[in-house]
Amino acid sequence: MDMKSMGNMMKQAQKLQAKMMKLQEELAEKTIEGSAGGGMVKAVANGKQQVISIRIEKEVIDPEDPDMLQDLVLSAVNDALQKSQEMVSDEMGKLTGGFNIPGLM
Repeated sequence: MDMKSMGNMMKQAQKLQAKMMKLQEELAEKTIEGSAGGGMVKAVANGKQQVISIRIEKEVIDPEDPDMLQDLVLSAVNDALQKSQEMVSDEMGKLTGGFNIPGLM
């Protein structure tokens, strides 16, 4: 590989890195919702896999059965995080053309 090819490859890598940083910023602003219990518990996560809100309908709040509510919250949070990871993976796939680049997000 000659120096010109190496230079072009470095420029491409820098462009990809800049696009990735921009995408990460955009994904931090995107949200996705997960739910459990037929929508009675909802969790919203962003593209940084952070849960940013939880909504619990009062009908599922039973002081006699806190375990059920805990399970619903866990399920809704896990659903939101899984959907968030899928969203990030899809967006990164668009950016990298489907190539799996180790260490990216």
